[in-house]
Amino acid sequence: MNFLRGVMGGQSAGPQHTEAETIQKLCDRVASSTLLDDRRNAVRALKSLSKKYRLEVGIQAMEHLIHVLQTDRSDSEIIGYALDTLYNIISNDEEEEVEENSTRQSEDLGSQFTEIFIKQQENVTLLLSLLEEFDFHVRWPGVKLLTSLLKQLGPQVQQIILVSPMGVSRLMDLLADSREVIRNDGVLLLQALTRSNGAIQKIVAFENAFERLLDIITEEGNSDGGIVVEDCLILLQNLLKNNNSNQNFFKEGSYIQRMKPWFEVGEENSGWSAQKVTNLHLMLQLVRVLVSPNNPPGATSSCQKAMFQCGLLQQLCTILMATGVPADILTETINTVSEVIRGCQVNQDYFASVNAPSNPPRPAIVVLLMSMVNERQPFVLRCAVLYCFQCFLYKNQKGQGEIVSTLLPSTIDATGTSVSAGQLLCGGLFSTDSLSNWCAAVALAHALQENATQKEQLLRVQLATSIGNPPVSLLQQCTNILSQGSKIQTRVGLLMLLCTWLSNCPIAVTHFLHNSANVPFLTGQIAENLGEEEQLVQGLCALLLGISIYFNDNSLESYMKEKLKQLIEKRIGKENFIEKLGFISKHELYSRASQKPQPNFPSPEYMIFDHEFTKLVKELEGVITKAIYKSSEEDKQEEEVKKTLEQHDSIVTHYKNMIREQDLQLEELKQHISTLKCQNEQLQTAVTQQVSQIQQHKDQYNLLKVQLGKDNQHQGSYSDGTQMNGIQPEEIGRLREEIEELKSNQELLQSQLAEKDSFIENLAKSVPVPGESETVIATKTTDVEGRLSALLQETKELKSEIKALSEERTAIKEQLDSSNSTIAILQNEKNKLEVDITDSKKEQDDLLVLLADQDQKIFSLKNKLKELGHPVEEEDELESGDQDDEDDEDEDDSKEQGHI
Repeated sequence: MNFLRGVMGGQSAGPQHTEAETIQKLCDRVASSTLLDDRRNAVRALKSLSKKYRLEVGIQAMEHLIHVLQTDRSDSEIIGYALDTLYNIISNDEEEEVEENSTRQSEDLGSQFTEIFIKQQENVTLLLSLLEEFDFHVRWPGVKLLTSLLKQLGPQVQQIILVSPMGVSRLMDLLADSREVIRNDGVLLLQALTRSNGAIQKIVAFENAFERLLDIITEEGNSDGGIVVEDCLILLQNLLKNNNSNQNFFKEGSYIQRMKPWFEVGEENSGWSAQKVTNLHLMLQLVRVLVSPNNPPGATSSCQKAMFQCGLLQQLCTILMATGVPADILTETINTVSEVIRGCQVNQDYFASVNAPSNPPRPAIVVLLMSMVNERQPFVLRCAVLYCFQCFLYKNQKGQGEIVSTLLPSTIDATGTSVSAGQLLCGGLFSTDSLSNWCAAVALAHALQENATQKEQLLRVQLATSIGNPPVSLLQQCTNILSQGSKIQTRVGLLMLLCTWLSNCPIAVTHFLHNSANVPFLTGQIAENLGEEEQLVQGLCALLLGISIYFNDNSLESYMKEKLKQLIEKRIGKENFIEKLGFISKHELYSRASQKPQPNFPSPEYMIFDHEFTKLVKELEGVITKAIYKSSEEDKQEEEVKKTLEQHDSIVTHYKNMIREQDLQLEELKQHISTLKCQNEQLQTAVTQQVSQIQQHKDQYNLLKVQLGKDNQHQGSYSDGTQMNGIQPEEIGRLREEIEELKSNQELLQSQLAEKDSFIENLAKSVPVPGESETVIATKTTDVEGRLSALLQETKELKSEIKALSEERTAIKEQLDSSNSTIAILQNEKNKLEVDITDSKKEQDDLLVLLADQDQKIFSLKNKLKELGHPVEEEDELESGDQDDEDDEDEDDSKEQGHI
């Protein structure tokens, strides 16, 4: 109770005592009342008191509230009140503005009550089971309570959920809830659950979290969405950051492709809301998580390639060159593009081809470098451009060559109408702005990183200093500026450039030493006892002099290794020289720069070291120290060893080249053999097809031979069931018989007609003669007329019948002519097939000759491979072609197929 007074200080003892008694009575009702309504009302009263009297309710009521969750699950209303009360006790989110001490005590209360609640792990398991209830008044307060527990004591609660059966899976169902408030709070719950716990992150990812979260982001409008999109992006970052397994799962699930629509920004980019800026910033950070230099190189490379293939890199470059984009979004976009292209040749080549939408179009690299050397641009933007340029040149010898080539005399634009990357770097290198000096020097150093060819090429660069004076080399101009005592940031940048340039390049060392003023300047700088600010410059001068010794090929007699070491011992002292050399790695900003590649500085004065340069210092510091302490005899021995090693290396290189050439020849032979095999297979396929076609032709020929018959007569005989022109063969015979029968019938009818005609003539002869009686004549006349009428009728019918028979005969003749025409056509087809068979035989003979020639070539190539010492697997002899039973006239074909 005294503790309660301390926390609630400011209230009188009377009210505290009264409220404490009320809370106690309510707890007794919750514990002892048999009526559900009474218990529900008591819990509701505790909920109303829990915000103001958090400590008292927490101490007296927590146990009873947990008991309610266990025993009264059938009543969603009392469960909801109990969960809300527990949330008010444990959570610090809804505290009113109070003094700092009270706030700290309140936070302590939350963690103490959380510790009491999770001490019995069954309580967390009980809460997880309540989240399966669909009732809004149970599920929503349950989500808020579990989220609060995770915020208070995250690792402990995470471990309990992790060992709970199906614990994570139950929580994943919240993302599918149709009620947005529960779904959105479910996202917040999963944020707290997945924070800094790789095991839970993997489980959540494999529970289809990526698909669900990306769906929510799409439904909410991508970057134009509200705070729900922001919450989903934070959860995605939790799942992917420093989790290689989830990153690989994200890439393999083709989810990178679904990120492209996030960056489809319209042409009018004015009026960006604060939420849109936040969303897009998180989206860019999510891309960077996938391609971070801290990830395994293989994983980063595969994500970079996927981003190029799906068009994501192209979309980012569009934002990069767009107008009206907020400065912080532009800066983060530059950083994102930097890491998407870093060390990936395909992406670097694409970035080199991007042009700004200006008139005339300028390369994006040039436009960005213009911002970097412009002192009016924001500092963070200039740092981002430098990082982008560094990433473009990282492991990109082609890009390094293109940048250096813009400084060479043969490529400089004499008209001055366009500015190149090299000219911008030189302009920045010698401007009055020390930050531009430093950025340009570091950028140029990256164009030389691990590239001896470009270090030698840069020695050709000549600069015009003033009218009437001869040009000086870039190397000499850098040393001239050093000797003029410029700002520390400028001198540090130039010394880093010179150290990078001279390392592993004896020719550059010789050019540097050829200027007689350089060595005295360095020894003078190192020997002086200067202030703390100048110690870094002294250390860098010592490093440059050490590089001039270690990579010296003794081509200049006055500055040979031994003479330079004697000069150091005489004017500086070896111990003093090594001490000054150690100033670099002991500098407070050295370790910061060595941690990550991105030049991320809080302000310009911290911009001292470059990440790649720190690696060079680490590599050379030890070997220079050894070189300084070596005697002349040891140097000679080392030189002899080096020469021996060089000779050995040259021999090894010679043999490597020979092996490489032989490998190339062998590879060519393999490709040739592979080509020949493909050709052989194609020819074999062609032969098989030809054989098949020939067989088909033979089958057709045999069929036609059966159809047409061996006598090949005009009428011919036909195979059973064959039908030509729609007439069966037996029908033709029958038609011929009918024709003969009709002919005989016609002849018979003609004879009958002749008889009738003669009979009519006889009747005409019986015409009555004068003198006969009229009665006799009338009788004869009537009789003759009747018989004549009958004969005329019969003659008419016979003529009709003859006409019908003639028409039928004509039709049958037409059918017969058609059949004869079909027979002639079939005969022509037979002749054509015979010609095709002859041509196929000729083609087959040609193919056999070609195959024999190919077999001979393959045999000779195998012998060559055996002579070169390459194992050649013996292939099975080509199987002979199928031999079908054929007619006697096709025996030659069968023999030829056997050879195939």
